[in-house]
Amino acid sequence: MSLVTLTINNKEISVEAGTTVLEAAKKLNINIPTLCYLKLHDNKTVNKPGSCRVCVVEVEGRKNLAPACSTAVANGMVVKTGTPRVLAARKTVVELLLSDHPQDCLTCRKSLHCELQTLAKDCGITSIEYTGAKSSSLLETKNPALERDTSKCILCRRCVTMCNQVQQVGAIGAKNRGFETNISTPFDCDLDESPCTFCGQCVTVCPTGALMEKDNTSQVLKALADKDKYVIVQTAPAVRAALGEEFGLNEGSVTGKMVSALRELGFDKVYDTDFAADLTIMEEAHEFIDRFTKGENLPMITSCCPGWVNFIEKHYGEYLNLPSTCKSPQQMWGAIAKTYLAEKLNIPSEKIVVVSIMPCVAKKFEANRNDFINDHNTQDIDLVLTTRELAKFIKNAGIDFAELQDEDFDKVMGESTGAGVIFGASGGVMEAALRTAYEAVTGDTLEKVDFEVARGLQGVKEASIDLKGTLVNICIVNGLSNAKHLLDNIEEVSKKYQFIEVMACPGGCINGGGQPYSNDKFNLVEKRKDALYKEDADKPVRKSHENEEIKMLYDEFLGKPNSEKAHHLLHTHYHNRSK
Repeated sequence: MSLVTLTINNKEISVEAGTTVLEAAKKLNINIPTLCYLKLHDNKTVNKPGSCRVCVVEVEGRKNLAPACSTAVANGMVVKTGTPRVLAARKTVVELLLSDHPQDCLTCRKSLHCELQTLAKDCGITSIEYTGAKSSSLLETKNPALERDTSKCILCRRCVTMCNQVQQVGAIGAKNRGFETNISTPFDCDLDESPCTFCGQCVTVCPTGALMEKDNTSQVLKALADKDKYVIVQTAPAVRAALGEEFGLNEGSVTGKMVSALRELGFDKVYDTDFAADLTIMEEAHEFIDRFTKGENLPMITSCCPGWVNFIEKHYGEYLNLPSTCKSPQQMWGAIAKTYLAEKLNIPSEKIVVVSIMPCVAKKFEANRNDFINDHNTQDIDLVLTTRELAKFIKNAGIDFAELQDEDFDKVMGESTGAGVIFGASGGVMEAALRTAYEAVTGDTLEKVDFEVARGLQGVKEASIDLKGTLVNICIVNGLSNAKHLLDNIEEVSKKYQFIEVMACPGGCINGGGQPYSNDKFNLVEKRKDALYKEDADKPVRKSHENEEIKMLYDEFLGKPNSEKAHHLLHTHYHNRSK
């Protein structure tokens, strides 16, 4: 390894050749502000077009200021990051960005989380010196999952890097040149008509409010205020692992406080999506056993992730026989809530409003699919809030989240096992399915329920599982680029694996598009994963088929897994939307 020695702000440092000035400064805990620069989830992919010029520094011997994010270090280099010349240039750059930006910070939903806003404050900008023509813009608000407001776009291209390099979806890119440059979909089509899967990863990296999830908070408030409606809520496993971050609680799950907060917000009942995760396993594990035994439609691929379902429908419509026909836990929960639970509560289905709290933007799109209109001609899931939206809802209600006492979920559809909890992490669905499939196939009790081979944040994991003489080859992928590689090589893959788990977001739902904003996700995502596995380990019951409420549901209502009634309520079909 070749080392290069340089000086930054009178501090000497030796770093590996090829390191940028920005990266070297970080090692010295010297902060150089950035906008277009972003190191992404894998700690390798870096967005550094050097376009915003916010990170400029003075390099001794150079006439012009240098962008720290794309300037490589050199032996003997002397760098100054806070000289009057640098500060004046940085302020001018931000003022120019603001001159082409709407001045609506008080009403912008990204306010206080906007990096441009923070930088303007740090630069001491109190007025805009530059005026003139503004670039043309587009506002798209009719999509149920995402909103675009290109008037707030600063052309940092973070979203482009995420969509094209990390996820390899190719839904957005730069168009035109100079002042006419904008980030758009192919042929300026609406997001729904584009290759977009609504994974929301673009939203997580956008520094401004140019890309946001569709906000459903006001509709939830309206439902809660309607005395003729009975409003119930379900919460996904990954939410409890991240919600605390919004309130300074960065360690572990906040399940009990979350339940307490939802009751204070006025929901009539608070339930756990983990119940439906256990239900999904009952259906999916038995579906796999049937397909594996018959040797049909293999490899079977999980269907819990709506971003992944959108991806295969839009990009690989010829392979729609491979995903499991099971609905996602969110949709299973809604279908059972408006039938079985409605009967239990003695409340007409039409009066029940089902709200989901999800770590995912694609869940908003999923809830609005025509496939999930029930026999009463209403949606199984009426409204979806992201983890971020719930946090803002709690804050607006004046609830002191950190001081809340832990409370339990309501019964009938609130009991869950450790298998349901781990759905939020990559590999969790596979591990949960294996716990049930093992006992269903072998008839033996599975003593060691931890399938360590399924765990971890790496993009691709594979293993062979011995079901007492029956060998099942499994593969677990997260991130749509890995899913793309999988399907591009489906002939080879189909010979190698029988069961595959796919999650659209890198790391799984714990890193979903609706989770709290952070430019330093590496440690946070690891902590979220650990929180879910700890909750799993602490559960008295850790196998989906041992959930007493699930047993009662089948005894009283569904009959058995994959029964005709179960198929009607809990299974779905897919649509070839390839273009």
